[in-house]
Amino acid sequence: MLDFKLIADSLPLFAGGVLVTFKLLLIALAAGLALAIPLALLRVSRQPWLSAPAWLYTYVIRGTPMLVQLFLIYYGLAQFEAVRTSVLWPYLSSATFCACLAFAINTSAYSAEILAGSLRATPPGEIEAAHAMGMPRITLYRRILLPSSLRRALPQYSNEVVMMLHTTSLASIVTLVDITGVARTVSSRYYMPFEAFVTAGLFYLCLTLILVRLFKLAEGRWLAHLAPRKN
Repeated sequence: MLDFKLIADSLPLFAGGVLVTFKLLLIALAAGLALAIPLALLRVSRQPWLSAPAWLYTYVIRGTPMLVQLFLIYYGLAQFEAVRTSVLWPYLSSATFCACLAFAINTSAYSAEILAGSLRATPPGEIEAAHAMGMPRITLYRRILLPSSLRRALPQYSNEVVMMLHTTSLASIVTLVDITGVARTVSSRYYMPFEAFVTAGLFYLCLTLILVRLFKLAEGRWLAHLAPRKN
């Protein structure tokens, strides 16, 4: 039998964990997307000296576990004296900063590949029309290619956002009290892991449903022209 009183008493703690999770998610997504856009442009470049480094970056990041990346940033960098004596140490000694950095790096690689694929799928007619109007290359990317590719990438990017939400649960390993961190605290304090982690799972499920709904609304607004016409 579930101890509903324990669950109810723990809700304020989980509310604080939701705020931490939401903060980690927003920072990681904002920083990751800002890095993913130039990476995607490099990935679709016809110049090997531009596309190769971007490909190597996304290949390495996507080919290694997120947990390993987090450990390398939070625990690994601290072993170097040059890092500990640098101006970056106040940031790299912060669990929040290291978690956000690791999550941003990870999501930037996946988002870059999503955007690169969307850029490659740009209809040739859009590019030809821009060239016919004499549009400069920078303006072409700023007004045509990037906005169009970002809209088309919404369905795939929504999956990445949901996956990043679930990935933030790793933050509890580096002492952050997110949703999973609260569940671990409640479990160790009252020796009732089932109630603690079921509650955590429900919170993640609710957040996932909210994110999916928001992306569905965004797709309905910005991808309506791609929907099949009704007779």
